[in-house]
Amino acid sequence: MTETEQQTLVKDKALQGQALDYLRRILLAPVYDVAIESDLTPLTKLSSRLGNKIFLKREDQQPVHSFKLRGAYNKLINLSEQQCLHGVMAASAGNHAQGLALAAHKLGIKATIVMPITTPDIKVDNVRRFGAEVRLVGKSFNEAQQASVEYAEAESKTLIHPFDDPDVIAGQGTVAKELLQQQPNTEVVFVPVGGGGLLAGMAVYLKQLQPNIKVIGVEAEDSACLKSALIAGKPVDLAQVGLFADGVAVKRIGEHTFDLIKNYCDDVITVSTDEICTSIKDIFEQTRVISEPAGALSLAGLQKYCQTSQGDEALVAVLSGANMNFHTLRYISERCELGEQKEAVFSVKIPEEKGSFRRFCQALAGRVITEFNYRYVDRANTSTRVQQANIFVGARLGGEANDREQLIESLQEQGYELTDFTENELAKVHVRYMIGGKNTSSSQERIFRFQFPEYPGALENFLDTLGEHWNITLFHYRNHGAAFGQVLAGFEVKQVQENEFFTHLKALGYEWQEETDNKAYQDFLT
Repeated sequence: MTETEQQTLVKDKALQGQALDYLRRILLAPVYDVAIESDLTPLTKLSSRLGNKIFLKREDQQPVHSFKLRGAYNKLINLSEQQCLHGVMAASAGNHAQGLALAAHKLGIKATIVMPITTPDIKVDNVRRFGAEVRLVGKSFNEAQQASVEYAEAESKTLIHPFDDPDVIAGQGTVAKELLQQQPNTEVVFVPVGGGGLLAGMAVYLKQLQPNIKVIGVEAEDSACLKSALIAGKPVDLAQVGLFADGVAVKRIGEHTFDLIKNYCDDVITVSTDEICTSIKDIFEQTRVISEPAGALSLAGLQKYCQTSQGDEALVAVLSGANMNFHTLRYISERCELGEQKEAVFSVKIPEEKGSFRRFCQALAGRVITEFNYRYVDRANTSTRVQQANIFVGARLGGEANDREQLIESLQEQGYELTDFTENELAKVHVRYMIGGKNTSSSQERIFRFQFPEYPGALENFLDTLGEHWNITLFHYRNHGAAFGQVLAGFEVKQVQENEFFTHLKALGYEWQEETDNKAYQDFLT
């Protein structure tokens, strides 16, 4: 036997030993002291539509409406008596906080949860209702996490990690144990990925008992820390993460979780915000349950998988949680038809003359118009008198894969010049609400999108940090009921000021990106 073969054999034995250890941990995890065996619900309408047998593993049914209770309880039950006496601590803005609070209450352990001041009141109140102490610290999860580390050290409390811990991973793996009992003929399982605890626990269990089952992780495309880790061959930090699916908004996959996922996960699928919104709607229509965005992530991945699969498979998606701020529903409703490919939005040039609106409607050949935005611009005082108007229009589609392309082709054949904004975030989040004014001055306007943490006085503080050195030429702010607000802002920046401006911008500490070259901005706002 060569040295390489010996090394491979040693590695395989170590891997097998690790897998068997997790299998034992999962089988012995006493999570049902506090959790329930959640239902596996058949989605009959979706099954018929997609040509597969589709099931939903209902972790929204847990006492805290999330699977996180399983891992938290399994971790606490394995603490030493001394650790229990000193109490536990965690940083969380959501489901881990609630799961840990209830688990600690069940076991008579004092729990302290550090949460950002941006955390919605409903989540703070739920954690307190389960008997935990809440400390509101910082404007972001990272600030709360750093504070929790300092508090835990100073107060000799045990820090409970939300995903990167063997006992937590084993607790989450009990979801897979139930799944195999409920549907032994499962062929593909789709699992949402944040830090990887649920995916790691389920994958290692399923692959030991039924290696033929495909295990697929599903990530939000703007929080794809697992995909980045697989490309790099190790966990890496994302520069920033999207916050719509806040339950999986993790910048770095766990070390323990990645070690398991790279060996037992078959594939990773990423999905868009619009696709997640579509799945939230599908879950509601089938179960009357309103999933949180992270909870619907796996079903969105399942639906994406079905676009290229052969069909007639037994597919399971894990509905991981249903703790959502009610006000976020407005945003989801706006976006789900785009995700279902039932609406398209365009910028279309039409003649600036009487009757042009009616003729354009006729060109749509009976399609329902979902949105029509227009504002007359007086061009009498401009150097060139353009005889065309730009309209922002939404049109209902039939849902077929090429329906949008056919509509674009039809309008172009009738002489209309248009730009497809269906995939343009700036257009969908901001511009569609701002039609009506253009910057006709000669100022050197630069356009930026910002995210800033939501808390009382946050918008005022955001404006204060921008300073008074540059004139604000445009401003649009929307609050979707989430922990972070979204702002579109324009600034008058002269060329000689650029270095100073960007130095100031980088020092603000907000996530931002420039949109000056975005076609939606150019068509409607300048």
